[in-house]
Amino acid sequence: MDIPRNWRLREQRYRLEGTRCTECAALYFPPREVCRACRSRALEPYLFQGEGTLFSYTVVYQAPEGFGEQVPYAVGLVELAEGPRLTAMLSDVELDELAIGLPLEMVIRKITEEGETGMISYGYKFRIRGSLSSTFH
Repeated sequence: MDIPRNWRLREQRYRLEGTRCTECAALYFPPREVCRACRSRALEPYLFQGEGTLFSYTVVYQAPEGFGEQVPYAVGLVELAEGPRLTAMLSDVELDELAIGLPLEMVIRKITEEGETGMISYGYKFRIRGSLSSTFH
């Protein structure tokens, strides 16, 4: 991801900022410009609390370019406490600990690094709620 785009998306990537429709109260992540439920354009920023449950998951063994050093790793479909679902890498967890319904919380972790002297991109991942791991993945 280039530096300008990384900067533009920082609220979404570091704070789980989505949108809420002021007409029907529908919540969205990532942010939308038009409400899918009522077609209103009256949307405002909404900050999700960053907690949810593991709705589904998969383990990646054949990673895309830039993620090869992280295999195997888990990617989960997380249902946020407020309702929307999002896809995120799972962190600070052993693969055999994963189970549908696990309580999760958002954490900020390194996502990619472009070589030894390139840009490091951080973003949200999810871990088991209450985990005390300080490991930086």
